[in-house]
Amino acid sequence: MSKTKLRHGLIAALDVGTTKVCCFIARAADDGSLRVLGIGHQLSRGMRNGAVVDMEEAETSIRAAVDAAEQMAEERIREVVLNISGGQPSSTNVTVEVSVNGHDIGEQDIRRMLDHARHHTQSTDRDLVHSIPIGFTVDGNEGIRDPRGMYGERLAVTIHLVTANPGPLRNLSTVVNRCHLDIEARVVSAYASGLACLVDDEKDLGVTCIDMGGGTTTIAVFQSGHLVHTDTIPVGGVHVTNDIARGLSTPLVHAERMKTLYGSALPSPSDDREILKVPLVGEDEDGATNQVPRSMLVQIIQPRLEETFELVRSHLEAGGFDKGAGRRVVLTGGAAQLQGLRDLAAMVLDKQVRLGRPVGVQGLPEATGGPAFATCAGLLRYASQHQAVDSAAKAVAATAANGPLGRVGAWLRKNF
Repeated sequence: MSKTKLRHGLIAALDVGTTKVCCFIARAADDGSLRVLGIGHQLSRGMRNGAVVDMEEAETSIRAAVDAAEQMAEERIREVVLNISGGQPSSTNVTVEVSVNGHDIGEQDIRRMLDHARHHTQSTDRDLVHSIPIGFTVDGNEGIRDPRGMYGERLAVTIHLVTANPGPLRNLSTVVNRCHLDIEARVVSAYASGLACLVDDEKDLGVTCIDMGGGTTTIAVFQSGHLVHTDTIPVGGVHVTNDIARGLSTPLVHAERMKTLYGSALPSPSDDREILKVPLVGEDEDGATNQVPRSMLVQIIQPRLEETFELVRSHLEAGGFDKGAGRRVVLTGGAAQLQGLRDLAAMVLDKQVRLGRPVGVQGLPEATGGPAFATCAGLLRYASQHQAVDSAAKAVAATAANGPLGRVGAWLRKNF
């Protein structure tokens, strides 16, 4: 595989989530370093579980976030790298083998492999989001990064394909286009968060990045430096807030505030002594309030988060990545900031857990340098490292011309 070309110039990232919309505008230097020039983030409206449920409201939120970033950066943007958390992204690894009859391997052999691989994806009615060649094998010798010029009888490639339901993807694309923005590339949220927060050794040795957003929890497993598995669970921080609002009969705004200020994933000895005032739903500002111990709040939060991590564990087991993904877990996303969450995750998943923050991005103030903004920072990293990322028009044309593996061909043509 040829060395990744680094991109320079202006890059814009747009993270459209269930609870917030965030836009980063950055300039990439020739050495690949990124400096953020503009930041805009807004309360997200019209979104649920990572999918658009109200196009007008979603468009308004995106416009506000992009305008704020443009004003701060004093630049205008035309295209963005967009995150994908809706549409139930899922992944499969496809291995394709062709005979090369002892001659040196060239681009034609790689194209033949793509022809063989085409039937794996043409039968599905899902949209291709990522096609990542994980590694080549020549006559059973694994771990080959660039097979060009090598001799052998049989050449194989393993390609990691990430697909999603087309409806939610097209709805989100339509809303972004209505804001007069083109989509340069689409990136699964946990993949972007992993690019922002993981160090190279973690990606090489095996690590699971869990991005805990407002409406969804997305999982990305890295091995040998590559993304090898991704999955999505439709549970996030909003569900915890809803549980608190129902359990304590309080408005959603107050439930969110209580979760942020007093919430914890694990109980502590002082919880029974700490009394919280809980405004009741439907009452006036100065109306009746309940007084409940903090332990009651923790008893509502803990089961939901335990269930979330148990779902993560069962999804990893179903994909065969519970043991193979190493003993490292990195938590990111806004919902990952809850007190005690790291210890709870370590108990349920039986792995070493750390909190992930964006690294290697300059110009991020402290307020936007935490786990909640990891996806947006990762979108910038993806764009800067992928000079060969297709523009939306090229991707559509390639997909139409070559089927779902069109972008695999584009990747290979540019790297070989």
